[in-house]
Amino acid sequence: MEVSSGASPRMNMHQLQKDGSEETHFQDFELESFDYNDSHNLQFYSMSAVEILRETARILRCNLWSFITIAAVLICPVSAILLSNVLVDQSIVKRLSTRLLLVAKSSGLPLRPLIRQLCHRFAEMAVSSATCFPLFITLSLLSRAAVVYSVDCTYSRKDVDGSKFLAMASKIWRRIVSTYLWSCMVIVGCLTLFFVLLITVCSTFLVLGFRPELNLYATMIVGIAFSVIFANAIIVCNIAVVISVLVDVSGPQALLRSSVLIRRQTQVGLLIFLGSTIGMTFIEGLFEHRVKTLSYGDGSSRIWEGPLLVIMYSFVVLIDLMMSAVFYYSCRSHGMEPSHGECLSILETATVSAESAGIP
Repeated sequence: MEVSSGASPRMNMHQLQKDGSEETHFQDFELESFDYNDSHNLQFYSMSAVEILRETARILRCNLWSFITIAAVLICPVSAILLSNVLVDQSIVKRLSTRLLLVAKSSGLPLRPLIRQLCHRFAEMAVSSATCFPLFITLSLLSRAAVVYSVDCTYSRKDVDGSKFLAMASKIWRRIVSTYLWSCMVIVGCLTLFFVLLITVCSTFLVLGFRPELNLYATMIVGIAFSVIFANAIIVCNIAVVISVLVDVSGPQALLRSSVLIRRQTQVGLLIFLGSTIGMTFIEGLFEHRVKTLSYGDGSSRIWEGPLLVIMYSFVVLIDLMMSAVFYYSCRSHGMEPSHGECLSILETATVSAESAGIP
């Protein structure tokens, strides 16, 4: 699959060759992959969120059917289960929500409708994440790897080969799962830290005799500060998974490399995360109102609105995964990730695996 060379970012060949003592197999393979006639005029550059979105759309057009297959086979089933909450036991959600309300009340928070809705929403998300975890660590993680592989093939001007991807996935699956598990622990740790801090602040205000309204304002301030920290943690975890697919590192090393890689592009990552979150939340709200809750008509429109919203949600997830991969390439080529001898291209790994397996 050939890639148009217009305004899209590319590697600078002279930069890759500037230090011969640090050349690796990964660099040699990139030199071969990006062998264009006008390569001396092409280079990657640090892109804004809008430019990353445009680059994502260009890549989607180049390998349209490959990404449609990934969305249909790997992303849509997970999206349908997540939106419908078919695996979520509402009795568990109710009990967890009640306990959260008791904790909020004991901390001095006024039990206003907003607090009740937030407790119920968090309880539902926690139960849904726990019950859907097997899907996240199989289909969802495989879709991430497939998207990164397809983006890499597009930049390398290679055809997306399913057999090569499966051979590659079997070789690197352990390190991808390791990185994903470490990412889950980081996210759980952030949430735990937030609740401990929130309870501590509210309890302190309660002991000092402040009014419940001040507790609510303090909760809002802590929540806003935490949302920024949590968004950064999500971005680091997403890029860490991309790194574990493309580079022979995993777990804490991938997370550390990810945090170093994006440290000068935090604003771009936050904008990407914000856009994806708004899109997913909007579709979740539509699904809740028009499919799960019968608030109008006789409900016959559920037959087509449900699948349509699942497809829309899957498309947003696909774009988010693609933007994460493009964001990684933008950050890496901007000189924020040092070259290491252990770095191997995903296509080189796939080729070696395919040859050892006897795949033509």
